[in-house]
Amino acid sequence: MLRIETLNKSYGDRAVLQDLTLHIPPGEVYGLLGSNGAGKTTTINIICNLLKADRGTILIDNQPVSNATQPLIGIAPQENLLYKTLTCEENLQFFGRIYGLRGRSLHQQVEKCLDAVHLASRARSPVETLSGGMQRRMNIAVALVHQPKLVILDEPTTGLDIEARYEIWELIRTLQQQGITVLLTTHLLDEAERLSSRIGILKGGRIVAEGSMEQLRQRIPAQEIVIVETADEQQAIARAQAHGFTERRYGNDLAFWLPEPLELQEIIARFDGITLKSIARQPVRLEHIYIEVTQAEP
Repeated sequence: MLRIETLNKSYGDRAVLQDLTLHIPPGEVYGLLGSNGAGKTTTINIICNLLKADRGTILIDNQPVSNATQPLIGIAPQENLLYKTLTCEENLQFFGRIYGLRGRSLHQQVEKCLDAVHLASRARSPVETLSGGMQRRMNIAVALVHQPKLVILDEPTTGLDIEARYEIWELIRTLQQQGITVLLTTHLLDEAERLSSRIGILKGGRIVAEGSMEQLRQRIPAQEIVIVETADEQQAIARAQAHGFTERRYGNDLAFWLPEPLELQEIIARFDGITLKSIARQPVRLEHIYIEVTQAEP
């Protein structure tokens, strides 16, 4: 559905995209991760034909990016596109007409999109009366009104409470079930981990790691991660290294990578004689992989 080949874009002397290559097949939810300035927004703007690349190619449904490919794309940006004094129904009618929908087909699409985001009962409510979560769902409805093949969701749950996040997550899963291709950008790593078929980590304008969670976990030689709290950190580190554990810091937490899974009593026994205030086990998560990849030397 989306093929990006050796895409390059610079602003003056600053290279934002450097030979970016990315392939997303139909029906996949692809999570694109990266820090601010990594090139996510520039990539989206080029896909949407709002910005020209310096070099490289983009194909959407096997067509080069142009005005003709814009109807194939639906985008829900970070900032809601909604007219707050208009009703939900009126917003969808307005954006549907921009894409050339008229008459019965427009009416059907408005109803379908309101149903899809579970806002049919609020069709005649002004957007300004909706909760933040409802407004984000309406923003996605606008992206769907013209039946695009590729939907770009840019930070779709930023600022929402957990219940509203869950509602958006369920909507994204529904889009995938319907065969819609989704490009998801998010700073919430648990969101990307739960929703994405594959994940690409963008750094310095290029993909530095990509794959399913199972594939990405192979980048860390650990079966489990143990977080240890102790006043004798240097002694704990020396002991852990003697047992073949790799030391890492996650914020203020002292962590060790375990090359093989161990029972809790076995782990505690490895630190025998060292006073431990607490010890916690956790699986290798996307946050650990992301930190490892993005903090590695170029």
